Amino acid sequence: MAVADAIAALEKKTRVRTRPEPEPEVVVAAKPAKKGVVGKSDKPAGGAGEIRIIGGQWRRTRLPVAKRPGLRPTPDRVRETLFNWLGQDLTGWRCMDAFAGTGALGLEAASRGAKDVWMIEQDGALVAQLSTLKQRLSAQAVKVQRGDAVNALQQAAPDSLDLIFLDPPFTEDALFLSSLQAAQRAVTADGWIYLEAPSEWDDATLAESGLVRQRYLKAGAVHAHLLRKLPATAA
Repeated sequence: MAVADAIAALEKKTRVRTRPEPEPEVVVAAKPAKKGVVGKSDKPAGGAGEIRIIGGQWRRTRLPVAKRPGLRPTPDRVRETLFNWLGQDLTGWRCMDAFAGTGALGLEAASRGAKDVWMIEQDGALVAQLSTLKQRLSAQAVKVQRGDAVNALQQAAPDSLDLIFLDPPFTEDALFLSSLQAAQRAVTADGWIYLEAPSEWDDATLAESGLVRQRYLKAGAVHAHLLRKLPATAA
């Protein structure tokens, strides 16, 4: 089923969830990496070799991933901080991992109870790998789709997703703005957008896309942002 059709169907269902209320931005300084621990920016160009799910039903599960140039799984310590921000229980949430890669973010969300996790990836080999991981975990909430992430976000029904992960290739500058703008349209008014980027995005820049920063973390070369929509009166 196409992403747009799946999301449209989900909008007809009634559900009750509790989400965290917006809070003032907290800037978190990254902890020094322990000796022998490899940070995202320190990983070899070929990729990580495996990912580890941190929380939820598949906690501590290690999954093999392909070693491919430019593949950058979000480091464990950044993912742990992100899901502390979001809360550990994502039961009922509708999520999209728009640049899925190894699937570390989307699988983490599914492990924590997300109702639907759309994984969008353009690389055919990575799509096959994601499908294998889905089958290995019997992850019924996960839907793997090969395609363009920005296009998938643009096709999503407005205000239909509770959480969107954006981790475009760091070398593709144009993808950051276009994916943020598309995500702003697709996320619910009280939903979240996670942005991982090679540099910091401040509120003045984000406001142009109708977004505001709620949390921020710098860990090595990684800048992690948790974003929300600006109120309609301020957008």
